[in-house]
Amino acid sequence: MSTAAQPRPIIADSLAAMEPAGIRHGFFTRDGGVSQGIYQGLNVGLGSHDDQDKVHENRRRVSAWFGLPLESLATAHQIHSPDVVVVSADYDGSRPQADAQVTASPGIILGVLTADCGPILFADPENRVIGAAHAGWKGALGGVLENTIDAMVRLGARRDRIHATLGPSISRANYEVGPEFVDRFIAVNPEFAAFFTPSSKPGHAMFDLPGLTVKRLTEAGVTADSLDQCTYAAPQTFFSYRRTTHAGEPDYGRQISAIAIKEQ
Repeated sequence: MSTAAQPRPIIADSLAAMEPAGIRHGFFTRDGGVSQGIYQGLNVGLGSHDDQDKVHENRRRVSAWFGLPLESLATAHQIHSPDVVVVSADYDGSRPQADAQVTASPGIILGVLTADCGPILFADPENRVIGAAHAGWKGALGGVLENTIDAMVRLGARRDRIHATLGPSISRANYEVGPEFVDRFIAVNPEFAAFFTPSSKPGHAMFDLPGLTVKRLTEAGVTADSLDQCTYAAPQTFFSYRRTTHAGEPDYGRQISAIAIKEQ
């Protein structure tokens, strides 16, 4: 992986169709960054133990891909909550504790950091309102997706005009959970049992986080799809917290998914 290369994010066809409306997005991979070792590539995680100069250079490269300065990149201090914040045109670089951000202001890049959890990018191209959410199991179960949509509507979006795309996240094939985890979901909604299948370990199950995410998005009244990319299964392409844990590594990098409205 060349440190001289520039980022080449994955582009979702559904969101790419919004380019004429001035909305640009990218689901970034490890490609095109300057970090080394276990953080090899485009690690943008300020909370990682990577060299912070390299992290800032990686974040600058992401911003430059959008044609904007680093100061335009808005990322939250993610805490696995259902909380959403509005980012305005006078964004000051702060990182509020939240797991989703929305804006109707051009020139702001909304970024969400992940390493197995689901990054979801939202856009209403007609009303030029965008959002970005971080949804692990806590966020997906706790309402961060629905709260992001509600916040976009308050900014002028129409629910039936919003499109949401789930980026790279851990797949059912690589997400084994214990019985107490399954019970927690079924207690909320018995229909959630459909997102668990028995694993080879007695009493354990494989959890379909992407399936649950897309279901909750569509039930909230927006059009939704998924890139169907597994972070755990592609070590050269994505960072993965679970893969790092299984490998006994001391830390892990984070990739970014981001979206912005261009100035008209």
